[in-house]
Amino acid sequence: MSDPGLPRILGVVALGGVTGSLARYGLAEAIPHGPASFPWATFVTNVLGCLAIGILFARLTPRSHPLLRPFLGTGILGGFTTFSTFAVDTQKLLHVQTFLAFVYYFGTVAAALVAATIGEWLGGMSGGRRR
Repeated sequence: MSDPGLPRILGVVALGGVTGSLARYGLAEAIPHGPASFPWATFVTNVLGCLAIGILFARLTPRSHPLLRPFLGTGILGGFTTFSTFAVDTQKLLHVQTFLAFVYYFGTVAAALVAATIGEWLGGMSGGRRR
């Protein structure tokens, strides 16, 4: 049996995904990079996205509107962050700047984890759910 709310959930995920993807595209256009340079746009996108995800999930409560998480989390932030581009950027850098590729890879993972942790802390401080 299908969930009668599924079309609404899919709709808000799609709308959020379009919004997040357009924001990511705009950031990539604003901060272009060459094949042998550090991909700052992708790095900033993923770190900001992880910070926002940490804040969002700390702020959501069981009383939050049921469409907030799919719209903001899966939709907007899922469309905004781009770990697939991160993987492709790393692979491309490996062929031209091996050391930079390793810095980018490990730096992105570390910064994203720290950003999500800080986001959760910030979200909890501002009155979100308590653990």
